[in-house]
Amino acid sequence: MLVGILQDIQAEYKYLPREALEEVHKGLSIPLTQVYSVATFFKAFGLTPKGRHLIDVCLGTACHVRGAVRILERIERELGIKSGETTKDLRFTLGTVNCVGACALGPMVIIDGQYAGQMSTNKVKPLLESYD
Repeated sequence: MLVGILQDIQAEYKYLPREALEEVHKGLSIPLTQVYSVATFFKAFGLTPKGRHLIDVCLGTACHVRGAVRILERIERELGIKSGETTKDLRFTLGTVNCVGACALGPMVIIDGQYAGQMSTNKVKPLLESYD
């Protein structure tokens, strides 16, 4: 039941606010440490706010050999953040994935579930600018 409740909270806020975790602890009468253990165990949960737009850069083998690391570095420079971080204005959260299964189109950048294939460093800025 705890995982389902945390999923609902995550879906609404895009992260698990401390206040919400405290309410879950009180409402279910389970130790707060147990709530935090579950919240930090699963990668799908986050304890910090995420941006309006979620960016993932594929670093799988096919994307890697086609320059995915350079793409990631360019995005990091453009946004002023590193992978795993969120911009101060909560516009973007940047992450990486190991493979998205679209190897023929690599390197791949995924923003809000939308795939941008055959990415190059020159395409990064226009792509980011297309998101409010």
